[in-house]
Formats: sequence, structure tokens, C-alpha cells
Amino acid sequence: MNSIGLDKKKSENLAAQLNDLLADYMLFYQNTRGLHWNIKGEKFFELHLKFEELYTNLLLKVDEVAERILTLGVAPLHTFESYLSVSSIKSGKNISQAQQAVQLVLDSLQTLLIKQRNLLEISADAQDEGTNALMSDYIREQEKLVWMYSSYLNN
Repeated sequence: MNSIGLDKKKSENLAAQLNDLLADYMLFYQNTRGLHWNIKGEKFFELHLKFEELYTNLLLKVDEVAERILTLGVAPLHTFESYLSVSSIKSGKNISQAQQAVQLVLDSLQTLLIKQRNLLEISADAQDEGTNALMSDYIREQEKLVWMYSSYLNN
């Protein structure tokens, strides 16, 4: 058992999956900062603010995921080199148009949702209610964001 009463091997597996998620969150965070800085066009004011809301929220999640990894007894990834080598989300470079920016957000949210649902299964098997609750909260919030950003694109 680890210090919070969970099976040590299952906790290490969870932490490894959470580190993958952390890398995705860091790339999504950085991409969203870039979208905030570089957005242009008639929807500038609207999207500039939405991207700021998003990256502020992502920064909180980055911290929560890293702290959960530490709670499970493992060190979180903490270099961009590590994030780039692990992340399923790729860098969005020089994106300034609304449609492309919002699509990048939607693609990133889809990646996160898939990984977080997988983490729900793993955390349930490990009887890790802390990770399970965190993932459930993220999923509920992000599904609503998918609906909103999809509505923006008329999807």
C-alpha cells in the first residue's frame, strides 16, 4: 500500500497515465496562450477573452493533476522536453484565424476527454476515488465546452 492506502502498483500506473494527461494539459495550455495572443479578425475581442478564460482554467488543472500525481507517490513531469515527448496534443503554431483556433480547442478537448474516461476506468479499478472524482469533474465541464465551441463553429 502507498501512503493513502491504495495499491502501490496500481497507483504507479495511475500516476503514469496522469503524467501523460499532464503533458497534454501543458501543451493545450501553451496552445491556448498562443491563440489568445495571436487571434485576429472580427471575433478578436470575443475569442481573446474566451481563450484567456480557458488558459486560466487549464493552469488550475495543470496544478491539480500534478498534485494528484504527487499524492499517489510519484513525481510529475516538469519539463517541456518531457511534455513534448509524451503529449498526444501537438503544438498549434501561428494560428490566428477563428475557425482554425476553435477547431484546435475542440481537438484538444476531445483528446483530454478520451484520456480522462480511460483514467476513470483505471482509477475505479484501483479504488482511487480522488482521481475518479477529479476526472469526473473535468469531463462534465469539458463536455459543456465542446458543446459551446462546436456551436460557435455551427457543428
